[in-house]
Amino acid sequence: MVRVRFAPSPTGHLHIGGARTALFNWLFARHNKGSFILRIEDTDRTRSTEEYIGSIMEGMQWLKLDWDEGPYRQTDRFDLYRSYAESLVKEGKAYYCYCSPEELEARRKEALAQGRSPKYDGRCRGRKDPVPGKSPAIRFLMPVEGEAVVEDLIKGRTVFENSQLDDLIILRSDGTPTYNFTVVVDDVDMKITHVIRGDDHLNNTPKQIHIYKALGYEVPLFAHLPMILGADKTRLSKRHGATSVIAYRDMGYLPEALVNYLVRLGWSYGDQEVFSIDELTGYFSFDHVGKSAAVFNPEKLLWLNSHYLMQKTPEELVELVMPFLVTLKIVGEGELPDRQWLGKAALSLRERAKTLVELAHGLQFYLAEDIEYNEKAKAKFLNAGTLAHLKGIREAIEALENFAASEIEKIFVSYAERHSLKLGMIAQPVRVAMTGKTESPGIFEVLEILGKAKTLQRLERAIQTIGEGS
Repeated sequence: MVRVRFAPSPTGHLHIGGARTALFNWLFARHNKGSFILRIEDTDRTRSTEEYIGSIMEGMQWLKLDWDEGPYRQTDRFDLYRSYAESLVKEGKAYYCYCSPEELEARRKEALAQGRSPKYDGRCRGRKDPVPGKSPAIRFLMPVEGEAVVEDLIKGRTVFENSQLDDLIILRSDGTPTYNFTVVVDDVDMKITHVIRGDDHLNNTPKQIHIYKALGYEVPLFAHLPMILGADKTRLSKRHGATSVIAYRDMGYLPEALVNYLVRLGWSYGDQEVFSIDELTGYFSFDHVGKSAAVFNPEKLLWLNSHYLMQKTPEELVELVMPFLVTLKIVGEGELPDRQWLGKAALSLRERAKTLVELAHGLQFYLAEDIEYNEKAKAKFLNAGTLAHLKGIREAIEALENFAASEIEKIFVSYAERHSLKLGMIAQPVRVAMTGKTESPGIFEVLEILGKAKTLQRLERAIQTIGEGS
């Protein structure tokens, strides 16, 4: 049975690269009807925080990347790591090292100055007796001859010379375990069959392979994902824009859009761009993962987000946009409007909004008691030349009983014909009177959604504004 894990270090929020790694693990598990395990690698006590652990899990839950086991935390497993390390010492596969950090640093600098490799010189390898008053670290006894071969599911065969590998510390003198050791012990203990991670871990893989073998366990299969680069072809970072999952959520992106975009960063299936979750779990395999780095394209993500917004029903739009109306202070917590009415308003703006934040801001003119006029729009369309037309439309609307878009349109068409005007010469001043801007959804639909009372109120205000300016 396939068993994979996502093992973030909680030293920051769940970022785009980590989210893609989690997604590829999740898809591989779901495609193979296996298990997806969440493991928190929190041994860096100076940088790991509970806040980041919560944020990582929150990001994964928002993306709907549900895990089958965990979250396991490495800080709860120190006794297990010590037990494995001591067993390796007893078997002659690891040894106690009494070299202090200061001694090691001095030797490292000396080796570099002499043009030698700064790797550990092995002076404690053959030591039999303890050093009084010193707490030893435990080093893994790395083979000095032969090769470590990684048969990677993405990158293919990579060969490392054992002579280039260091006798790495697996347990520090204070009893805390190191990364390369805890990873292997956890993968062994959790029966991981496939290790899917970023290719920045590839150089760790030969060391870990030797530890797997020393512990007497089968080496899992590896798949190292190419990096994600910014548009300038450097490693993706904060300077390329928001890089955390939570940041994209707060910017009004939809989880399905981000999932769809992330999976296409390195994976392809013909020319298809948009995938449902069922399609992704059905199609996913490493045969379609590229070997080269992927370039993050914010415009493509924005396009995908607008595509998914277009698929939402009015009811879904209401559920999605309501939190943003409150957080952006467009409405107060206890001032949320009628859901059915809000659904109509949101639907009218669906094609014009690329994110939920844009949709929330777009709804402002519907929700506001009063509106602000764009100064250029006001000067062009709310002036003495449009005053008579606004008054005429107001009178016609006041007499209208069935306040539906189709009936409102008839009023405008009739008025334009009677005065030999193009429809836009009436519609644009009314649009500015209703929204404060020159662009909006169809003006007849806008008026119907605003309702008769608010429409008349805004027309009256526009007429007064023209009068005050004349």
